[in-house]
Amino acid sequence: MKNNTPLPGNSCLPRVIAVTGCDGAGKSTLSEDLNRLLDTGDPVQWIYLGQSSGNIARWIQELPLIGPPIRSYLVGKANRAHSSKDSTPDTATILVIFILSHWRAHKFRRMLRLCRRGVVVITDRYPQAEVPGFYFDGPGLGAVKAESWLARKLAEREKRLYQWMASHVPTLLIRLNVDADTAYQRKPDHKLSMLRDKVAIIPKLTFNGAHILDLDGRDSYEQLLEVALSTAHKALCAHQS
Repeated sequence: MKNNTPLPGNSCLPRVIAVTGCDGAGKSTLSEDLNRLLDTGDPVQWIYLGQSSGNIARWIQELPLIGPPIRSYLVGKANRAHSSKDSTPDTATILVIFILSHWRAHKFRRMLRLCRRGVVVITDRYPQAEVPGFYFDGPGLGAVKAESWLARKLAEREKRLYQWMASHVPTLLIRLNVDADTAYQRKPDHKLSMLRDKVAIIPKLTFNGAHILDLDGRDSYEQLLEVALSTAHKALCAHQS
């Protein structure tokens, strides 16, 4: 269930520009171009804050002999992280979802360390605690039936982890909006039902009261990039003054 109440103890991250949106909206391209073109006088670094199940699977695939079968097993479990609340995952699936959330938190802590060193960080995606489900960068265990004692325990710990991450608010969150049909044309390997869910939910997220710049992902990319660069530069300068 969505919760728009700001979390207690919010902390603004004056050096973080986050880019979010549905698959196919262009967030990866935009975040990488912001990383390349944003001129602040400080070092700039790009970080992907998704759960990285695909990257982990590719790394496991390269392991000699045991890599392919382990990859197939874990990918199957990771896919169940996107199950509906009607599903009841087994213990292995619960653990995979929990591990993926902690991997996201590991990258989030790296982002915080970079900020403390004076680095401007551009993120592709950003965790939130309003709506459960990895589809929306929320808690994965909140989107499935957590019936066992272990599942309920891990789900509560994961929820607190996402609340902690969401309490750190970026100085600017750029959200690229796009309709499901356009997203599917750009990402035909994705499930249309999943894209429709994202298009319905992501534009409604508040990201804990963050300053959000909503852009239409169907507009001219040159225009999108110009507006994003200008707004990001102003947001960073406002916090430095």
